[in-house]
Amino acid sequence: MAQWNSNSNSYLASGTTLFEVPMIANKNGQVVAADNPFPVTIGSGGTSGGTITSKPWGLDIAQGNIAGHTFIHKFGATPAMSQNTTGSIWDKSDTPYPWSAFSTANTVSIATTAANGSTVTTDDGVNVTISGLDENYESVTETLTISGSTATGSQLFKRVFRAFADEDNTSQIRMSVNTTEIARINIGKAQTLMAVYTIPAGYTGYLMQGVCSVQYGADATGDMYVRYFGQNSFRVGHSFEVSGAGGPYRYPFQFPVAIPEKSDIDVRATVRSNNARITAAFDMLLIAG
Repeated sequence: MAQWNSNSNSYLASGTTLFEVPMIANKNGQVVAADNPFPVTIGSGGTSGGTITSKPWGLDIAQGNIAGHTFIHKFGATPAMSQNTTGSIWDKSDTPYPWSAFSTANTVSIATTAANGSTVTTDDGVNVTISGLDENYESVTETLTISGSTATGSQLFKRVFRAFADEDNTSQIRMSVNTTEIARINIGKAQTLMAVYTIPAGYTGYLMQGVCSVQYGADATGDMYVRYFGQNSFRVGHSFEVSGAGGPYRYPFQFPVAIPEKSDIDVRATVRSNNARITAAFDMLLIAG
């Protein structure tokens, strides 16, 4: 390896002066940065010598620079969980997420209402994009345009985990499979807040970090449930306590938790103070194969 002396501004003559050049390599012998498990870029030498440059590996994944790697940031909020009530952390208070609605893949319909549930047409013409998985558990989206107070899709969904509007919504945008509500965009949010997710087919999810918060003066017990594909029951994969006065709960996993394809994730909470808003989020690395 050629060595550059910054004092003399020249390459060292072969066989004369030696310097230690510490480098870190992965198991394939590729040079990596200390905080980056992926190979760094070695620039051209020129007259100023070769340079080693790198950027955070998470940025490389976000930019799509690493084949077979992607990510999901899931975040949810329950508006007002009642005392001693357990529910999933999504846009409906006091309600477990209705996974049974997806026993078979089905289309999604939309209805717009006021907060009290009465039909309104104030979001006529708004486009709503629904994200989820199809009958083969592969990623799929569909955009529906609200006509009056309703819209009906044609895409079959086996799971729905996110939806967003292209305008500020003045109504509650409620999405249903048959007659079961499976997603909701609350007034003014323009997006669902759902701490639920399903790993797509062909990927393994690696849970990197989880966070949770509850409004000041309240506290709650939280659990991240996982239903591994092929099993009938959800079981606790991570459990935590959170207090509004104590600040948000945050847990970075030292060793990411592997969750296999087609498995369902559902973050739930039991709030011990009446009508407490509670939030949760998790970051997951998805690797194909």
